[in-house]
Amino acid sequence: MRSYSLIAPAKINLYLEIIGNRPDGYHELAMILQSIGLADQIDLRSISIDSIRVHCNHPQVPTDKSNLAYRAAELIARQFPEAFAKYGGVEITVNKQIPVAAGLAGGSTNAAAVLVGINLLWKLGLTQSELEELGGTLGSDVPFCVAGGTAIATGRGEQLSPLPSLDNIYVVLGKYRSLEVSTAWAYKTYRQQFGNSYIRDSDNLVARANAVHSGTIVKAVLDKDAGEIAQKLHNDLERVVLPAYPQVLQLREVFANKEGVLGTMMSGSGPTVFALFESQQQAELVLLQVREAILDQDLELFITRTITHGIKVASSV
Repeated sequence: MRSYSLIAPAKINLYLEIIGNRPDGYHELAMILQSIGLADQIDLRSISIDSIRVHCNHPQVPTDKSNLAYRAAELIARQFPEAFAKYGGVEITVNKQIPVAAGLAGGSTNAAAVLVGINLLWKLGLTQSELEELGGTLGSDVPFCVAGGTAIATGRGEQLSPLPSLDNIYVVLGKYRSLEVSTAWAYKTYRQQFGNSYIRDSDNLVARANAVHSGTIVKAVLDKDAGEIAQKLHNDLERVVLPAYPQVLQLREVFANKEGVLGTMMSGSGPTVFALFESQQQAELVLLQVREAILDQDLELFITRTITHGIKVASSV
């Protein structure tokens, strides 16, 4: 096989709690992550020269070493120099459907797809857990994007505990094309404003992170109760992002006031807002209502649903 096409799904946060500071400078987090059907396609092809090339259909996505997909290929080439020498370089083509800088792990899922794809292309035989471990060195969301489905994430987000997968909860996503929120800014601002409430003791940090396993939203996920999950949605970063970005707050409020919406929240550090529904019909109706309520061409709206998988191979040649 000299080429692979992979499907790289986006993710949303159903729960995001900031517990305290970690010794490595990151935050200790407790999250519930969920894969959704909105996805990019990543095409990987062996090339005869020993280089990495990235192409993308989206003008805002860099194609140099700052691209996480590039860095994923570079990481594997560095870890497995004999395979790199044997099989040659790789050309990566990213067909972007996931909005950029949206809090949906678009860059992370592209990197995850590259790890999975090169593992196949170079016949490395790495297990999923080995791929997740490699991904964790690239970014906190990459291990989850490899695994997909539904999971509790602790640590800085890289420690995963799978949950029974949720499928067929319908999701409407709203994101202003020109609006970006820096993840680093969101966490730094949260630390400045709410750091005095952080848990200081490292044992208590871990205990609090583990406590999410017995929380009410996990019970709702285990019961596959969409209505109850929607009632328990939580994201600490809304406390700093919503006051600073009135458009995001307005979008969230418009969703919250529509009939048929089970629950609504910002995903990750934003600025994407999502709403949950029991049926595609309700999702389609609310999407139209939101478009009528916010007459702004900059606002992109998508209908998707929760899915049970991470990176998938679409085809191979």
